[in-house]
Amino acid sequence: MLKTETPAGDHASLDQYPTAELVNVLVDDQLGAVNAVRAAAPAIAAAVGAALPRVQAGGRLVYVGAGTSGRLGVLDSVELYPTFSWPHERALALLAGGQDAMFVAVEGAEDDFAQGAADLKGAGVDAHDVVLLVAASGHTPYVLGALGAAREIGALTIGFANNPGAPVATDAEIGITLDTGPEVISGSTRLKAGTSQKIALNTFSSALMVRLNKVYGNLMVDLKATNAKLVRRAIRLTVFATGAEEAAAQAVLEQCGYHVKTAVVALAKQTSVEQAQALLEAAHGSVRDAIA
Repeated sequence: MLKTETPAGDHASLDQYPTAELVNVLVDDQLGAVNAVRAAAPAIAAAVGAALPRVQAGGRLVYVGAGTSGRLGVLDSVELYPTFSWPHERALALLAGGQDAMFVAVEGAEDDFAQGAADLKGAGVDAHDVVLLVAASGHTPYVLGALGAAREIGALTIGFANNPGAPVATDAEIGITLDTGPEVISGSTRLKAGTSQKIALNTFSSALMVRLNKVYGNLMVDLKATNAKLVRRAIRLTVFATGAEEAAAQAVLEQCGYHVKTAVVALAKQTSVEQAQALLEAAHGSVRDAIA
């Protein structure tokens, strides 16, 4: 039996716990997710290093999964645009059962090996792309079908699984095993297995974006100011990075469409927005290098 499916022997009377104890047990068990990701950190670092030249050459991030794992892939993909201005078309999520499965389970979709391969090929994946394959069991046919197709094409494959020795990890070019063990509610991998996947995907994509010069120091300087909250954040970040007065920061941001990177360079170098943009382009998007 898969470790993620094995009943947790220390909580056989879970349904009889007082509510306060029940909540504490469910919360405390999540610590296993952090420990599992920490143990997999070297593999995640290797994945970032392997993915970097692909995306620098124009490759896309393609997430593949079913159920909870697939929905977490969708979540990571859609959050890259507002956080890092990563283009929508360069972060694609393939979910077993299609878009409707984001909200309602599609019966049998995860068992379709051929559909996984077909969806991957239908997305136009090529050798520049990075394919992230996520499955708690590590045996999901839909994900394995996509994995096989991605390897045939020559894309970089990175497999995330919660069971040691699972084919999603062992058959991928880089395998990341998040060994979270049995769940408090046996088999419910939306619990700490899902949490570990969220942490691992967050860590991978955030580290990759830092390497792509989307961050200055630890400031999110390449965000898309798509709402009032993010406009205020853009102003605060610019003020923090440059020491400029808020009014001066806002004035420059208005000239460059609230692109924090450009505003920071323009203010730091006391130059025009156009010259700041040229400096950033010459520095491959690095604020630090553009200022230096």
